Amino acid sequence: MGSTSVSTSGSVETGEGVQPEDGKGTIRVIVADTQAIFRVGLRKIFALEDDIRVVGQAESLDQTVAAMQKFSADVVIFEAALSPNPADAVSDLLRQSTSCRLVVVLQEPDQEMTLDLFRRGAHGIVSREIEPEMLVECLRKVAQGEPWLESRAVIWVMEAYRTQGVRPAGSRPKVSLTPKESLIVSCVTQGMKNKEIALRVGTTEQVVKNYLRKVYDKLGVADRLELALYCLSHRVVEGVGQAKPAQPAQTVPPTNGHAPAAPEKPNAAAAASGSRS
Repeated sequence: MGSTSVSTSGSVETGEGVQPEDGKGTIRVIVADTQAIFRVGLRKIFALEDDIRVVGQAESLDQTVAAMQKFSADVVIFEAALSPNPADAVSDLLRQSTSCRLVVVLQEPDQEMTLDLFRRGAHGIVSREIEPEMLVECLRKVAQGEPWLESRAVIWVMEAYRTQGVRPAGSRPKVSLTPKESLIVSCVTQGMKNKEIALRVGTTEQVVKNYLRKVYDKLGVADRLELALYCLSHRVVEGVGQAKPAQPAQTVPPTNGHAPAAPEKPNAAAAASGSRS
């Protein structure tokens, strides 16, 4: 499969056999890695997939920036070793391209680095030992807006948020959400997708996305999974009436004087399965 590369001087060069723009649904990828053999290997793997096309490659941080500016990519596979401070590099790259998603490759599993990268907004974190078919699946999930973490990394993230959650109540940051923001957050923690939330709130999907972006900024989170975990840790939506997906209402009279069941608590796993704004 043809691709476009970035030269060592930082200028962009067009390689042979560059394919024309593919149709809707193609995942455009930039491979940024210090090892040429790894870049070549990934190109061969992705060449077997109809929905993945490598549009650029780089072997340094500067080249990665140049490639992201030059090409319209959906996902960047970024080797952590390209920067002495990978977490800062991820933050900078995401600021420069808000529409591009980053999958960071670590030389080996690293708990501290994984947590730092995840907090900084990395959409996927994998290690060199990942199987090719799993990396392909990772790209597809990330391109759809879903976070991707290997199983042990999920455990690290959950433990980190549980640790935050046992802090004294006085140490929790004060967060002020509007009633509508609180309702939308409540919907997210139940795993509702944007379309379902829009029906529940009585607005459009785009308005829901706008509200979520504001909430992400307020709470300092990057996506729906982080939002749900944050709410679990800091009890952000406690006291907010839990929303239900839009469906035909059924009136059930109270029996034996029993009160309705208490609303469910936020569900991080359900929220993670929802679409990302």
